[in-house]
Amino acid sequence: MELQDFFFKLPNLKTEPIIDDTTLRDGIQMPGLATGPKEAAKIAQFLAEVGVERIELFHYQEPDKKAARLIQDLNLNLRVAGWCRALKEDIDSAVACGFKEVGISHPVSDLHFKAKWPEKTREQILANMIDVVEYSAKTCGLKTFVHGEDSTRADWNFEKQFINGAADAGAECYRICDTVGIGLSDIDAPLPNGIPAKVLAVKKETKMGCIEIHAHDDFGNAVENTMAAIKASSGVWDKVYASTTYLGIGERAGNAETEKVLLNLYLHHGVKKFEGKTQRLKATADYIGKATGYIVPPNKAIVGDYGFAHESGIHTHGVLNDPWTYEPYPPELVGNERRLTVGKQSGKGIIKHKITELAGNEPDDQTVAKVVDRIKEIYANGRRASLKEEEFKKILRILKILPENNGH
Repeated sequence: MELQDFFFKLPNLKTEPIIDDTTLRDGIQMPGLATGPKEAAKIAQFLAEVGVERIELFHYQEPDKKAARLIQDLNLNLRVAGWCRALKEDIDSAVACGFKEVGISHPVSDLHFKAKWPEKTREQILANMIDVVEYSAKTCGLKTFVHGEDSTRADWNFEKQFINGAADAGAECYRICDTVGIGLSDIDAPLPNGIPAKVLAVKKETKMGCIEIHAHDDFGNAVENTMAAIKASSGVWDKVYASTTYLGIGERAGNAETEKVLLNLYLHHGVKKFEGKTQRLKATADYIGKATGYIVPPNKAIVGDYGFAHESGIHTHGVLNDPWTYEPYPPELVGNERRLTVGKQSGKGIIKHKITELAGNEPDDQTVAKVVDRIKEIYANGRRASLKEEEFKKILRILKILPENNGH
């Protein structure tokens, strides 16, 4: 079997999807996570290697400023943007850090307006946003994105006015922010939280030149909504940005995972620019986990240690005969590896395979049966975890299948 037997079946997207990774901004806002400037620069290197084309950074505290300088000095094959509030001093900070582009985050829903600025009218709020965007784009000459915070709960008539004001002020891209993850991917879902409807409405009813989606995962739909925005952009927008975080880290339930969106774009939609880069997905996950203090769940899709682990008898039997039976793509495609583990659910096939692998010759049925009985005994006494390699070797030594010095 080959990849093309199962993938690359959908028509090519008639839009260019661009991964805009916010691991070093939204991602590290996740409680308990932090990273230093050198680690941040290394993360940026990994992100460039997997095909991320834009990243955004904080730049308020001195470590953030140092990280921004280190990353820009690397001259990576990606764009680096500073994340700003709608304040001129934030724009000045971005300029001082050497950024050539920024994203200005600003609420667009009445819910946020009333909570944050109860004394201000919509008109006052809009005027301030326009003033700051104009300062960024026209006075400072920065490539400017505007992030519509809580877009999926915003009144469209006002949001449309907001987007047009930003476009007139010089913003070139509008980010639809599904801030609390209530977006709906269904093509028939209406505004404000129908993601395809919002993508199409921004194109049809505003002057904005480009679109972006930033989805949160409160309902577990962040990847689905990100892909829905990309698909809705096909044939409508020349390009669409997908704001994601590696491993989905971020506030509350996190964001759409960079690695998931990227692999979906490559395998299902045939986005060829990711070809040859997916092999770094696992290494990137491992480094980000180590650098930030995030523990990568072992069953995390694509990059988890157990992403290609097999223990049950049916699965291991199938995989030993043909890996395609229980693997959708080769683990090497994403830099992962196949793990055949011995545990409570293991059958004779995997145990025979492991003995052959370690002993160098195929055991007879009686030998296999002895090992199976010993393993059943271990799990009958309350063991839960899979056996580590050394534990399995120890069983083989006790049963005189391996010599005592084997493996040392």
